[in-house]
Amino acid sequence: MIRVMKQFFAIVLSSLLSLGASAQLNDSIPVSQPGWGNQPNIIQFEGVVTDGFNYWEDKFTGHWSGIYLGLNGFMDKDYSLYPEDEAGFLDVNFLRSTVLNLNLIQISQSLQHTRNTIGLVTGVGMEFQTYFLDKKTSIEQTPDRIEPIERLYDSKQKSKLSSFYLTVPLLVEFQIPVKHYGNRIHLSAGVVASKRLSTHTKVKYRENGKKEKLKTPDDFHMHDFRFSGQVRLGYRWINLYASYDLQPLFKEGKGPELYPFSVGVALLSF
Repeated sequence: MIRVMKQFFAIVLSSLLSLGASAQLNDSIPVSQPGWGNQPNIIQFEGVVTDGFNYWEDKFTGHWSGIYLGLNGFMDKDYSLYPEDEAGFLDVNFLRSTVLNLNLIQISQSLQHTRNTIGLVTGVGMEFQTYFLDKKTSIEQTPDRIEPIERLYDSKQKSKLSSFYLTVPLLVEFQIPVKHYGNRIHLSAGVVASKRLSTHTKVKYRENGKKEKLKTPDDFHMHDFRFSGQVRLGYRWINLYASYDLQPLFKEGKGPELYPFSVGVALLSF
């Protein structure tokens, strides 16, 4: 599965670069027939500037900044380090495991001289990642690896594993104009590098009718840096993304082999 995902991202990137090269070859300005005598040739701009769209004045603008909400889970699970009865202790409730991305700073750079439909996109953002675990299960860190533990307080308790990341993307974006400048289909693919800033587990429960919570911060043998392949697709106010981590969640031999993935949609683009 890992090899398939990597091949998929490689194919998408190759396709975008091929489209960029094709678009560059097609960039041209119609020139009129030579004038009489010594009159110079006249460049005709009709057809290049239409409906307020000017290839020379309008800058390339990517589609990464905004507020995105998604769901996340694990793929390619391997619990071979643990006894059979402990396999799956990090299974998550996918529909309740959320990821919030605040993509605050965006930098766009066109890859074309006379058009603005292909470019690079980077920036800085923050990611808040939460995995909703089985209500009885949490994890603890030992010197050798992480271990599953059961914390049973009441029948309605909730258990989570949460991390906070600083993110920096590097994406190649291709845009297809549809009638007007503001109406473009955009597709991008690339890599998002993330620096983990904090991680904690949290168990919420009730005791004597009062809400209580047990929060345990630690690194849980997780990688400090993470690299994810990401694909984004959108049109007007609809913006979607999917990402897949290129390395396991935990360091080698320190936990089950789990590859995080996420899918989401833009709540607000800016």
